[in-house]
Order: sequence, then structure tokens, then C-alpha cells
Amino acid sequence: MEKRILLPLLLCFVAGFNEVVSAQDFSTLDQYLDSVAVHDKFMGNLLIAHDGEVIYERSIGFQDIDSGEELTSTSRLRIGSITKMFTTALVLKNVEEGKLSLDQPLSDFYPEVKNAEKITISNLLQHRSGIHNFTNDEVYMTYYQSAQNEGSMVEKIVAAGSDFEPDSKGEYSNSNFVLLTYILEKVNQSFYSALIKDNIASPLKLNSTYVGKSPLKDEAKSYQFVEGKWVLEPFTDMSVPAGAGAVVSTSEDLLRFIEGLFAGKIISQESLELMKEIKDGYGRGMFQYPYAEKKFYGHTGGIDGFRSLIGYFPNEKLTIVTLSNGLNFNSNDITIAMLHSYFGHEVSIPSFTTVELSEEEIDQYVGEYSSEQIPLVFTFERQGKVLIAKPSGQQDTPLDAKGNHTFEFSMAGAIFEFDLAKGEMTLKQGGASITFKRN
Repeated sequence: MEKRILLPLLLCFVAGFNEVVSAQDFSTLDQYLDSVAVHDKFMGNLLIAHDGEVIYERSIGFQDIDSGEELTSTSRLRIGSITKMFTTALVLKNVEEGKLSLDQPLSDFYPEVKNAEKITISNLLQHRSGIHNFTNDEVYMTYYQSAQNEGSMVEKIVAAGSDFEPDSKGEYSNSNFVLLTYILEKVNQSFYSALIKDNIASPLKLNSTYVGKSPLKDEAKSYQFVEGKWVLEPFTDMSVPAGAGAVVSTSEDLLRFIEGLFAGKIISQESLELMKEIKDGYGRGMFQYPYAEKKFYGHTGGIDGFRSLIGYFPNEKLTIVTLSNGLNFNSNDITIAMLHSYFGHEVSIPSFTTVELSEEEIDQYVGEYSSEQIPLVFTFERQGKVLIAKPSGQQDTPLDAKGNHTFEFSMAGAIFEFDLAKGEMTLKQGGASITFKRN
């Protein structure tokens, strides 16, 4: 349940260094996170575990700023799309029990969905259905805080139609997992929340993992950093994301979940292999991520101001969890720092220095820029002494001036370099470099 910012990127980790594994020293990681905390770049919980044992854990910031209640390792946060791993495990468990089949057509449940007779349960799990992603539409922002039910959500999904022929490619869609939620409820004659509790949370003793409700109770709130302070984010009604993003959990519960999943405590090893099977970048409810020559499996998540990651390295028996309820930085950099620290590689302390420009200096960059490389238009405006980037179809983004005609949006790892003489702006993000011309 996440709205992508700027270029749609998955995690991309640095490769090319030699293996170094020794007794872990997390002192530099602590310095790194001290800097992140002092500069209001991150609030949340971080965890590293080996073979089920927690070897590093850190909490930064508050779960409720107004009350002054600080985050702890037991704080409960919304985990967003990591929920899809739970939903997939339930589906595959139902397949093992003969209640569902991966080849079963969606038309058995929702014939009104376009191409339903061509879409299988497997297509839904692997984002190959072609069903339009309802969270991509502007109208989503008009109802995401309001309670929904099966009828209202299916109606929205049906009305949005299809983006491509089923099984012709992979493309992320939360609609797939909302439909899977209702299918699970139908075949089990039980609420999704009860299925999570009875089949995953209770057996694995995940005492702080459940399907969220509104309003929040005894959970962390989420924040956005605006004009020098953390501002409370509105809350999504959890009946909207359902099995696509409605689970609440803790870092230690997520450790037990993914270790239990890979140990065969929820589904069989054969079913786990189906989750890990990657096609066009998508597994079934799971992604594969690179770290140097290694690989790990897991999922990211984002809902309201919450951002999350869970990952498991099968060969190294290593688990990493990041749960954030306030982010003003590129969370991918934090993940890399954690992994570098564990594997004994250099961790560079980030610099958050900025320069102050006059209104006249900022006015040089104001205007509309488009590119022949991608269908994205940037409009830059000045608000006081801050340059605001307005990417088409996305939220307004304040940029930090770094000097030498360069600006940064650290939360997305994006650098904007202006060439005033040529009337150009170059966006650098995730290894990509895209040139935009001033219109």
C-alpha cells in the first residue's frame, strides 16, 4: 500500500566488495543513526538477527510526539505491504488444504472483474493479473480514511478495469491482494483478521501482530517532516487495504514470522518455493533483493507515514527488519548501512549540510521541465527560500539546496542538477540519470 515517489525503484544494494565476516562491531552504525536521529531524518525501530537471535536493535524517536511517548522495541507499527506476505502464506496454506488452486480462475469468485476468466489465483499473487491498482488513482485520496466493505471495494476495482492482458507481464497492484482477502474469507467462512490470528499469529506466538482497526489504540502514530517539524499523518481506514496492507506488528514479531515462514512452520517448503519463484521481478507475495553477491527475500511496505522492510538471507540465516513511523531520508541508505555494518564493510556517516539561497537565486530554477526519456514532467516553484519540485501526478516535494546548482530530496535518494546555460535539469536516482529540458 505505498505511493511511489519519483522513479519507481526497488531496493538496489552496492555490489563488488569482498566478503568480510568477523565479530560485528556496530559502533559506527550507532554513530550513523545518531546523526540520522539528531537531524530528524528517521523515527522507527531497527533489528538485525542471526539464526533467530537478535544481535542489534535500536529505537529512534516517538510513537506519540504529543504525549512524549518514545518508541521501544515493543511498539506496534503498521507494516503496509509486508501484509502481502501474510496473505500469500494464507492462500498457499489453503492450496495445501485443497480449498483453493493456483490455477483457479478469478471468475469463480468475481466474474464481473474484466478478464476474470483468464486471471488465476497465481496471477493475483504474482501481480500478473492486469487488474488496475486502485491506489494509483487520485480518487483514492477521497475515501482512504473511510470504512469500506467488500461490495464497495470490489465495485471500485471493477470500475477501474484492466491495464494489460493477464499473465503478459508483471505490474504491482494492491487490487490483487484486496480480492485475495475476500476470496480467503469466502472459502474459509471466516474474517481475514481471524485467519491471521488462527493460522499465523497464534501458532508462532506473535502476540503483537494483528489486523489493524480504526481508530488506533496503543499503536505508534506516523508523521511527515514539514517545515522543520514532525506533523501527524492522517490514518488510512484499515478496511481499505485489507490483505494488501492492514497488518500491525513489531520488529521482533516480524523476525519470528519470517523465520517461521522459512522454517516450514506456516506452509510447506514446496509452497515457500512458489513464493520465491521470481518472474518479471515479482515473486508470489515476495521479492528477491540483491546485496553484493548475496540475495535475500522479503517485502517492503508503506502506508500513511509508515515505511517498512523485512528481509531474510537463507544462506546466512540473517534477518533484517526496519519499521519507520517518520521518514525524512532515503530508507534504502539505512538498510545498506545496517547490512554493511553486519558484514564488516565501511559505513559512511551521512552529511546533512545545506546552503541557504536567496529568493532571487532560487527563482533561476523555477519553471516546467520535461524529458524525452520518460513521461514525467517536473514543475519547480519557489516557496519563500525553498525550491519545491512538483512531479506530475505526485505530491509536492521540498528540496534541500546543496550548492553548485544542485538540490536533493534525500527521502527518495534523488539529486537534481541544473545547467542554467543549457536550460536543463538532470535527475539522478538509483543509478539512473535522466535529462529534462525547460519548456
